[in-house]
Amino acid sequence: MPDRHPRRFSGPTLDDLGVLRAAVEAGSFVRAGQALGLTQSAVSRAIARLEQRVGVRMFRRSARSVSLSDEGLRFYEAIAPHLSAIEEATIEAGSAGAKVRGHLRVNVDWGIGQIVLTPRLQPFLAQHPELSMDIEVRDRLGDLVRDGFDVSVRFGVPEPSTLKARLLLRTRIVTCATPAYLARAGVPRRPRDIEKHACVRMRDRLTGAPFPWELVRGDEVVKVNASGQLMANDGGALFAACLGGHGLAQLIELYAREPLADGRLVQVLPRWADETYPLYAYHHSEGLMSAKVRAFLDFVVELTREPAGVRRQ
Repeated sequence: MPDRHPRRFSGPTLDDLGVLRAAVEAGSFVRAGQALGLTQSAVSRAIARLEQRVGVRMFRRSARSVSLSDEGLRFYEAIAPHLSAIEEATIEAGSAGAKVRGHLRVNVDWGIGQIVLTPRLQPFLAQHPELSMDIEVRDRLGDLVRDGFDVSVRFGVPEPSTLKARLLLRTRIVTCATPAYLARAGVPRRPRDIEKHACVRMRDRLTGAPFPWELVRGDEVVKVNASGQLMANDGGALFAACLGGHGLAQLIELYAREPLADGRLVQVLPRWADETYPLYAYHHSEGLMSAKVRAFLDFVVELTREPAGVRRQ
């Protein structure tokens, strides 16, 4: 016989989950309370109530900050996309259509942040005046959920993750130098000629060894013994050193596009530039994507599209 008096749902409330989200993003109960207009004790009570209802301890607490426990992190990873979807649904229900609004946090590598994205953001933000953005440059993707990011745009092969990885493009690796360097050192005509030149190399942060140099033409791959006085472990330093005339460098074409177009850099051995490097956008579940994330991804797709008329030499 059906229960005529079903038990009242005693799970976590949306208010308590909202407090949890604020505490995660703020990193302390005090700052979470300031963001929500609550006292620190009200935030503490909401978190304690949530912990009691869910049955796990959400945070490791210290005098100055809080951080998610392992159980709290798993719980938050499961609910965070749903909270964003509820927030977006509320906005949609109150307007004729979904508006791009709110706060968007984006995790990028140095080149996307400094060369590709930030200099071209003004039209996007002008189109969406109710949107604000944080751009954070990081060496690695990290944990988007735990670190409070909505989306990330980065070069490299995706690491195993529950995030959705969307391939944006594959850009070539180009070997470049300044006109002044080539005037005094000569222009390499064959891949092996590079071994006679000063090369600015990139150090692998994981292994400590320099990345090997390869020149690719179709299925043919030539490894060269690049050497030089200068080595960097950061793409920005490598790019700046090449622009400074220190020698040859292998650069991501998307980053080198403008200095190649205006003559500050010259590509050498253009027929040996078939090696490519993938650019991915990372985000949470496609079905729970907010309007602000969707609009940003559409913007990035257009921003990174190969210009009309570009062809390989």
